Amino acid sequence: MGLLDRLAPRKNDPDARPQGPASGPGDDPVFATKALHKFLQTLTSRELPVLLDLGPVVGSNVSFFGEQLGCKIFVEDIFADLDRHVREGTLDQLPEFLKKRFPQSDGEVDGILCWDLIDYLDRPAAQELATQLTRVLRPDGALLGFFGSAPPQGAHYTKFIIVDDVNLKHRSYAAARGRQTILLNRDIIRLFSGLRVSDSFLLKNNSREILFRKPA
Repeated sequence: MGLLDRLAPRKNDPDARPQGPASGPGDDPVFATKALHKFLQTLTSRELPVLLDLGPVVGSNVSFFGEQLGCKIFVEDIFADLDRHVREGTLDQLPEFLKKRFPQSDGEVDGILCWDLIDYLDRPAAQELATQLTRVLRPDGALLGFFGSAPPQGAHYTKFIIVDDVNLKHRSYAAARGRQTILLNRDIIRLFSGLRVSDSFLLKNNSREILFRKPA
C-alpha cells in the first residue's frame, strides 16, 4: 500500500518510457477505451481529487493522472493480495481480509480504478470488495471497472498502461489463478448495488467497461 502524490516515474521504469498510439511487432497490444475519458471528466471539476488505484504501481499512469488532474493517488495492489492468498491456500479468508484492507475513511475517495479485478475473485470476495469500494467513494464519485465477456484463457493478469485518454496498452504478467466465472451485467450491477451505472461499453476485444457513480 502506498500513497503517491504527483510521483514521477524513475528513468529505468519500463512503464515510464514514451508510449505511442500504435504497436509494432513484439510490443504490447494497444486497445481503445471509451470509458477512461468519461472517468477523467468526472474528476476534473474537483480540486485536488483523491484517486484509488487497485492495480500494481505503473509509473507512467501515476504521471498521467498527476498531469491531468493534479490528484493524490492511493495505490492498493489487490492483485498481489489475491496471489498471496492463492499461494497460501487461504482464499476462504479473502473476504474478511478485504473487509479490513482499505484504510481510507468513508467517502474519502473521488475516483476508483478497479480495472478487471472482479473477474479474478470468487463471489464472496467480489461482494466484499464492492461493499468496501462503495464505502470509501464519496457521493457523486466515480468507479471504473473492466469485465471480460469471453471464456477465460490461461492464468495471467493484465497491467493497463495509459497511452492517452482513449488508448490503453495491455501488458500480461503471471497470475496465481485465472479469471473466474464470467459475470452478466445484472450480476455486476447487483455487486455494486450502492452505485448506479453511468455508462457501459462492450468493446471489440470482448471487454466491457462500466462507469459507476455514487448517488449524491
